Amino acid sequence: MQDHDQYRLFVHLAGSLSFTRTAADCHVSAATLSRAVQRLEAATGHRLVDRSPHGVALTGHGRRFLRYATEALDLWERYRDGGPEGDQLGGCLRLFATVTACQGLLPELLAPLRSAHPRVRVSLRTGDAAAALALLDDGEADLAVAALPDRVPATLLAREVTRTPLVLVRPHPASEDARQEPFVLPRQGRVRQLADQWFRRRGGPPPVAVEADGHEALLTLVVLGYGTGIVPELVLEQSHLRERLHAVPVAAPPEELTIGACVRRTDLHRPLVAAAWAAFEG
Repeated sequence: MQDHDQYRLFVHLAGSLSFTRTAADCHVSAATLSRAVQRLEAATGHRLVDRSPHGVALTGHGRRFLRYATEALDLWERYRDGGPEGDQLGGCLRLFATVTACQGLLPELLAPLRSAHPRVRVSLRTGDAAAALALLDDGEADLAVAALPDRVPATLLAREVTRTPLVLVRPHPASEDARQEPFVLPRQGRVRQLADQWFRRRGGPPPVAVEADGHEALLTLVVLGYGTGIVPELVLEQSHLRERLHAVPVAAPPEELTIGACVRRTDLHRPLVAAAWAAFEG
């Protein structure tokens, strides 16, 4: 097996964190995948992944090697797919974004990159916005689109993409004053922080009926009548449940949510990441 094939298997495994899923997606046996990882560990002299009953996790050396493998594959793709002078950008951009960002923002954001560099492939991973910057900082993504905190880590660069209000939502028909009812809130993340700040300005924490992981799960609980939810307006607009929900107007609503694109500062020397960053700026 060529080094590039092993690198691709390792990069996929780093994204899926599942030997079973990577073996199936990459059309290799579990034994072949295990041997590929063992060869890489023998070549590097370090353990790259930890396996436990809870799943697979990259070690510190694994995260470092992931960056190397990704850059090596980028260089190989640029050489293989480029023109006579190797001047056409290629390779795979690992992008993390929330489901809402995928549906409502990425088609427009990625269009300039797709038009300018048709040989660039995008590996798109979705998940909880609260994990976005950690995945980026750990080297498991090249670029992330998610809610921005008050302070972005010094190792990252951030660029605002859009802002969206936070809205209180209830099922149809909405009650007269949803603010007095139990709330359904995100378990963690920027929306939860802004909601907690809003509650403090209004005199203290509200009764919380239930917490949810992810905005779609939260909206489902609201539809079921567990309480009033707080979500970004963009999430409500993109949700398939929007026809069953009603935004409740309030005076002095929570602070708007800022959604942005982020990259690691040290990755801007990579042509692929630099091109994506420039396309997002446009």
